[in-house]
Amino acid sequence: MVTLLEVGLLLVVLAALFGAFTVIRAVKPFIVNAVVGLLVIFLAQWLGAQVAVTPLVLLVVALGGLPGAVLVILLAWAGLAFVPAVLFL
Repeated sequence: MVTLLEVGLLLVVLAALFGAFTVIRAVKPFIVNAVVGLLVIFLAQWLGAQVAVTPLVLLVVALGGLPGAVLVILLAWAGLAFVPAVLFL
């Protein structure tokens, strides 16, 4: 026999699954943008560009995608932002 507690737990689990699906569907484009942008930045680093990968760079690339990655690379190339720190010992 099904109790009221079991029905309530089933409804809570279904609501959690629906909520998780909605969050994943909303976040997926940002994850794809971040991965593509980071691949472009790592390719640029492999070709000789010096770009510091920081949380701010990840945010710019996640929101901007490929154009954001190009912007980060250009700003690092110009020496205006996202330049790796140099330690002087």
